[in-house]
Amino acid sequence: MKKKLTTILILIGIIGVIVLFILFSSIITIQPGERGVIFRPWTTGLDKEHIYSEGVHVIAPWNQMYIYDVREQTIDFVGTNTLDVLDKNGLTIHVDVTVRFYPMYDKIGYIHEQFGKNYVNKLVIPEVRAAVRKVMGKYTAEEIYSTKRQEVEQEIITETDSVLEKNYIRMTALLIRSIKIPEQLKQAIELKLTKQQEALAYDYIVEKEMKEKQRKIIQAQGIAEYNRIINSSND
Repeated sequence: MKKKLTTILILIGIIGVIVLFILFSSIITIQPGERGVIFRPWTTGLDKEHIYSEGVHVIAPWNQMYIYDVREQTIDFVGTNTLDVLDKNGLTIHVDVTVRFYPMYDKIGYIHEQFGKNYVNKLVIPEVRAAVRKVMGKYTAEEIYSTKRQEVEQEIITETDSVLEKNYIRMTALLIRSIKIPEQLKQAIELKLTKQQEALAYDYIVEKEMKEKQRKIIQAQGIAEYNRIINSSND
């Protein structure tokens, strides 16, 4: 009898442990800045429309919750991760880029279906690299480094944003932090820019002197006319 009671108690204990395990595995806590999407393998599959917000949620133990960080994230393409691109003439340029983005809160189900939780490496990073290379390949190193830098940056932003937006990623910023070109070319460009600035400064001085000359001529003509009128009145 005692042995039978011990066996029953052990079975109750095992069942209790199983129940507790099932209970705790069914309780999901979503932290602030996170969202969840549920996968029901035995019924409706991935529920892309119903997104779980922060807080405690109870789900069936055979279902699975995938939790996503939906806060803004930053990727720096710097150092060993610097982007190497070819300009219009095939010259290699090294570009440091920073991109900030976040997944659309209500679309993480679609992100999960297409790319999974590794969407940053599967989608964001490749698309940024592709956009930078595509856009910079249309310009010369000199244009990228000096005269059309803002234009290039804006075109990269437009190109990247259009692709990420279609895949439910919202880009908040893309910044070209530095552009590195061969030193010899850099010096030549800087020398050219210096000469251009000097030429503009010279043109400004010449224009200023011409205006001053015109002012003096007009002033002299005015004085002469004044004297003529005075002399005529005296006669």
